[in-house]
Amino acid sequence: MHRHLTSTAPFLRALRAPRAAADAAAGQSSPAKHASPRPALTLLAALLPLVLAACAHRPAASGDNDAAQAVAQQTVQAVEAAASAVPSPAAPVARVATAPEEKLDVLLEDNLNPGEKVDLDAPKTHVDLWARMRAGMAMPDLDNELVRKAEDWYSSRPEYVARMTGRGSLYLYHVVEEVQKRGMPMELALLPFVESAFRNDAQSSAKAVGMWQFMPATGRDFDLKQNIFRDDRRDVLASTKAALDYLQRLNKMFDGDWQLALAAYNWGQGNVSKAVARNQKAGLPIDYDSLRMPDETRYYLPKLQAVKNIVMRPEAFGIELPAVANHPYFLSVNIDRDIDVARAAQLAELDEETFRQFNPSMNKPVILAASSGQLLLPYDNASTFVANLERHQGPLASWTAWVVPRTMKPAEAAKQVGMSETGLREINRIPARMLVTKGSTLLVPRTAGRDRDVSEHLADNASIGFAPDLPPMRRVTLKAGKGDTVASIARRYRLGTTQVAQWNRVSTKASFKPGQQVVAYVREGQTLAAAEPAGQTAKAAAKPARSSAKTTKVASSATNKKSNAKTRSAKVAANDGKPVRTVATKTAMR
Repeated sequence: MHRHLTSTAPFLRALRAPRAAADAAAGQSSPAKHASPRPALTLLAALLPLVLAACAHRPAASGDNDAAQAVAQQTVQAVEAAASAVPSPAAPVARVATAPEEKLDVLLEDNLNPGEKVDLDAPKTHVDLWARMRAGMAMPDLDNELVRKAEDWYSSRPEYVARMTGRGSLYLYHVVEEVQKRGMPMELALLPFVESAFRNDAQSSAKAVGMWQFMPATGRDFDLKQNIFRDDRRDVLASTKAALDYLQRLNKMFDGDWQLALAAYNWGQGNVSKAVARNQKAGLPIDYDSLRMPDETRYYLPKLQAVKNIVMRPEAFGIELPAVANHPYFLSVNIDRDIDVARAAQLAELDEETFRQFNPSMNKPVILAASSGQLLLPYDNASTFVANLERHQGPLASWTAWVVPRTMKPAEAAKQVGMSETGLREINRIPARMLVTKGSTLLVPRTAGRDRDVSEHLADNASIGFAPDLPPMRRVTLKAGKGDTVASIARRYRLGTTQVAQWNRVSTKASFKPGQQVVAYVREGQTLAAAEPAGQTAKAAAKPARSSAKTTKVASSATNKKSNAKTRSAKVAANDGKPVRTVATKTAMR
């Protein structure tokens, strides 16, 4: 289970203790003697009138969000005023810091605002993040039957909402900060609730991944790396930046209409553009409600509106939102060496499942320094990780990358890297009856001769390819007869219709001209049993099989070594008195 942010106080006190001791030893006066009024008391004095006012003027109408937003805006403004009224602490006494302490000092920086120290005693950190979100809502409200349907769905599942908001509380501060920095409506910070219920491991049937549900191509368009080592569509920081970049692009494309931008995020910008063009041509309105769209997209905005209504007035729906403090839940910790996921979790004193909730983009059991270069960890665990890393002796990573020098069987590759075939297949997800192609990157154990960290180029571009583990195939060229089609050739030589079409780059319903060359692939030594050619009469077709059968024998390379890789001719004997047919064969690459 995650510890709440209030548990960071002991960590901060522990950090301050060595400094206080050093000051006392140096004969410095204690800052407490000249302390200004406590920030918490200043905040309480500012908020008390607003709390009383909120209780006295609680909105009565279930569809009215304006009053809730007004109270939230007053609260946030009061907190900001209280924060500005608190005197800044005196500059710290210059000191010589030890290396571990300097690293811990860096950890106290907000990873969203580099160079800015995190102060958990600052008045602004005590405001509920939900109030800050309510104050930033800027999109016009929807009010229709689909909104009521979505409200009923969520309010009838309080346990689901509790799980969803609990997960979201880990990442909400980061999303809210990014949305506010860009001047975007705060409703967009709620979008992951609709897209994925704030699950970083969510994957749709259409292969959309992550809490923002990026499709592979769209993810690549916004520089979200996807390879065997990582998938940035699941990364908290990278996917949030990409999603907001994409939404800003869509908003600009649809002339500042956020509803159309959200429809495009769900349905695709091309589809929405076509729907708009259809309405324009027909002289119809082009707003969200007027466009013709799939049911899923029609229901998309009402679901977001329902989530917004619950956040604005949770008590009206019998929902209790978890308290979320107005400061980062996690910190980013830089790493300069590859490290196993299990080792990193151990050093951070987290179970591996919790560790992966903050670092979900890792596809393998090792984190590459050249790939992401950082870990995300809760406050307390970030300090623990750095301290334990300083004391750690021995290797950090037990895995590295190996590029396959040639196409080979998994068993052969496993033998070269000192693994069992089963282990190699499992860690690299190699399907059964497949070869690993030349140039593929495999994750393998480190050895004395193979112990380097993975390079940046390989970390960003690693891929793995497979080829069917089949006997060598031979290319055969056949001559089409009168009336021959893909289907008739396939029947005659006992081949698959789809295969014949693919080999000849035609459709499965294509016809061939008489004498046209038709390509097929067969195994060496395979016998092609041919049926009667197209156009054969019913009487001829009814002849005994013994008198009408023809066979084509493809000679193996072993029987004709001198002409290997050259075109050869094999005569097809026909015992029904017809001319001998020539079939040209050529060795094909595997």
